[in-house]
This record gives sequence, C-alpha cells and structure tokens, in this order.
Amino acid sequence: MTPQRLAVRTDLLEIAVDCWGDPAGEPVLLLHGFPFDPRSFDAAAAILAQAGLRVLVPYLRGFGPTRFLSDATMRSGQQTAIADDARALLDALGIGQALVGGFDWGGRAACIMGALWPGRVRGLLLVGGYLVQDLADPFRPAPAALEHRVWHQYFIASQRGRRALAEQPRDICLHLRWQWSPGLVDDALFERTAASFDNVDFAAVAWHSYAHRIGAAPGDPRYAALDAALLPPPPLPVPAMVLTGPAGLPGGPAAAARFDRLLEVRPLEGTGHDPAAERPEAFAQAMLDLRARS
Repeated sequence: MTPQRLAVRTDLLEIAVDCWGDPAGEPVLLLHGFPFDPRSFDAAAAILAQAGLRVLVPYLRGFGPTRFLSDATMRSGQQTAIADDARALLDALGIGQALVGGFDWGGRAACIMGALWPGRVRGLLLVGGYLVQDLADPFRPAPAALEHRVWHQYFIASQRGRRALAEQPRDICLHLRWQWSPGLVDDALFERTAASFDNVDFAAVAWHSYAHRIGAAPGDPRYAALDAALLPPPPLPVPAMVLTGPAGLPGGPAAAARFDRLLEVRPLEGTGHDPAAERPEAFAQAMLDLRARS
C-alpha cells in the first residue's frame, strides 16, 4: 500500500500530507518529530488504513516538501507554531475532529491540540507522556543528569549547531537517531527520511525550536496568545493513551495528574525514540484500542 500525496494550503504554509486509506474513513492525524518525517509512520499507517481509517501524515514545517507561502513569515519552530499548523491543516481539510498521535515535536503538538482545542481531538496517542514545555522560566536549569541527556538542544540552539544542520544535516540527524534508538536504527528508513532535511527552512526552523525553548530566541508574536494559554501548562481533558519504555510513565503520579482522562500507560519493550517505526504493529494496535475506548 502506498499513500496519496496532497498539498494543502493554510494561511501560512503549503503542507505536504501523505494520505492513507479510505477518504471517507474516520480521520487519524499522525505527527512526526525531529529529526524524522512521515516515513516513521509508513508501516503503522498502512495497518490503520487496512482497518478502515483515513490516516493523514503531514510533513511538519521545515521538513520535506512543506513550504512557507511568504518569505516574510518567521521560520518559527516553537511548540505553539507546530500545534497551530496541525489545527490549521484540519481546518483546511474540513475535518472537525480526529484521533491524533505523535512523538517528540509531534507528540508535543498533539498535547497542545488536546489542551487548546479539545473539541478537535477525539483521543490522543502520545509517546513518552505529557510533553508541553513550561516556558514560564525557560532559563531554569534542570537536574544535571537531564541536562546531559539533552546536549543536542544547546548545540542546535547555537549558531554552530544551526550551521551544522544547514551544511551537514545527515551527520547530526543520524547521530541523534543512533543515540536515541541504539541498535534499532534502520539505515534504509533513514535514507528515505534524509531527503526531508534538504528543505530550505530545515535548519532555521530546527534552530528556532531549540533556541526558543531555552530562552535564547524570541517567539513569533502571532503565537503570543497561544503561548500565554499554556502558562501554566494545563491538564489534558481528552481521552489519552501513553506509550512508554519499560520504566513506565516518566514522573509517575505527578505526570499522570496532567491527564484528566488517562486511559492507559502502555509500556513497549524493545523500542527507542521512534516506536511507530520500531514496533508498528503495537503502535497501530494502540491507536485502534484508543479509538475503541474514546
């Protein structure tokens, strides 16, 4: 099974969307992370399409064929920009409500959709847990052990990192995938994904995403009201299922309190940062279970 490619215009973007399954099926929106693209969902999307669902997998801003309509638009990668793009995509497609799933940047955008536009989200399938960044004090340090694990955020947020993304994107992106999914990186899948890093805005959007979250760059003023609505980060009122590693939900009970309707925390053995690609059958089954329970 192969997807149909659509080019969908919003106010700011022409978004490239891979569409799987029956156009009349119930919509499922799947949002990828960094440094990934829709190829992460190919196997899972095919399973969901065979189950009768309409699966929509967009290239996020700065990735693949997705393009800004105006040179004047800020190449923002802040969390509310990514979420608002997803909301605008549903608007442009005439979709009132969808099941939404994602990981990394896409999981964060899915959380924000559930928090700010709960009527648009029938249910959330999230990798890792509650991902909304608390930007009330972006300069507040985390424990040293955590800061060590997110070294890439500081590198990418620098001008040196921005240049690396522009000049050597495959080098840093493959290194990160090896680090986050040790022993699980599919070289052929990476090669199919890597073309998405050739987008002319890839480096600028990725740089801004990481610079903004640590207070090293201002946000796009058009998202100021959305940013304010996430202070403090609100609980999610929609049905949600969380996929985690063997350790369970990071943060335990405190993290669970972020969900008003947490249906299940489901550990996935043998996965790294990209479980939709690493365990597509399990990812697809989780989405089908979420559909049945929400």
